[in-house]
Amino acid sequence: MSDHLRPETLALHTGIHRSQFNEHSEAMYLTSSFVFDSAAQAAARFAGNEPGNIYSRFTNPTVTAFEERLAVLENAETCIATSSGMSAILACVMGLLSAGDHIVASRSLFGATVNLFNNILKKFNIDTTFVSATDAGAWEAAVKPNTKLFFLETPSNPLTEISDITELARIAKKSNCWLVVDNCFCTPILQKPLELGADIVIHSATKYLDGQGRVLGGAVLGHRDLLMEGGIYGFLRTAGPTLSAFNAWVILKGLETLKVRMETHAQNALQMAQWLESQANVARVFYPGLASHPQHELAKRQQQSGGGIVTFEVKGGKDAAWRVIDSTRLISITANLGDAKSTLTHPATTTHARISQKARDAAGITDGLLRIAVGLEAVQDLQNDLARGWS
Repeated sequence: MSDHLRPETLALHTGIHRSQFNEHSEAMYLTSSFVFDSAAQAAARFAGNEPGNIYSRFTNPTVTAFEERLAVLENAETCIATSSGMSAILACVMGLLSAGDHIVASRSLFGATVNLFNNILKKFNIDTTFVSATDAGAWEAAVKPNTKLFFLETPSNPLTEISDITELARIAKKSNCWLVVDNCFCTPILQKPLELGADIVIHSATKYLDGQGRVLGGAVLGHRDLLMEGGIYGFLRTAGPTLSAFNAWVILKGLETLKVRMETHAQNALQMAQWLESQANVARVFYPGLASHPQHELAKRQQQSGGGIVTFEVKGGKDAAWRVIDSTRLISITANLGDAKSTLTHPATTTHARISQKARDAAGITDGLLRIAVGLEAVQDLQNDLARGWS
């Protein structure tokens, strides 16, 4: 596929391997295993001496098509698809790290990621130091002799903090560490972390890559030698946090409309953020596309737009925030994001409820905070829906 093709074209034409039936839409291969022509061929494939499909836990044509398409969009050498975004993070750290290793991570992470680092990885003697997402000096100061990996989300969930990927990549390289960036909020349409110096990109394909809240999926992307030889693919093949062929096909079709969806999400989110800033009941709005955002200038350099997530703090704490949620009739009350339909959540009691109050305070997640993933509806209708909560 030509390197000169633009993203919207690549999202439609990459990863197409037609069968003998010459189908136009990509085929879905719902099979657990694949038949060999001979014992010798089976042995050659298991030994890695002959390319080809073996078993859908680690080789499937539909999953491969999704991996190829997303890799092209991210400008990555290769992609490893997983069953969810969290399994992508797990595969990454378990594939690359060993007992005794150390992680430096942003304290502004999705709650399940914090729990994975704090609770699960600790059982395997892998420790994590959490630092400010926006203070590069804190990252450098946190490095230890056994530090192997930097992990961050940018924009962060839910406060949309922006980390300087290029600067953290410089520090990581100087410290002989890998820089892993969760690119879920931006997708490759709005941000390409590998081009900014990151070693690995993580996706929860459940979100914008699917785009309609239908299935779960995840992905790890980066240099072929790091992913394939560095242990991540080996972990997937053995442990099996595998993306199903059906889910891969759904997300593969979702990628076809990713560019037009992300552009509309971002346009709608900017209008929503500007409107929220004018509301008397709103104490503060967090959106990278606003001049009031602390990292607005960095976001303009690093991203194509502010993205589709707007977080805002309602005056009156939890009771006022819950009143806004409960007054909506149009916006979906759910913790998922990246859907064509707008979604609204109260992070302190949902996505970040399982982390400690101290950790929530450090991350700035107050009881009055609400996160809206702005969908594809008419913005005026969404504004009217939110306004019911303070009218």
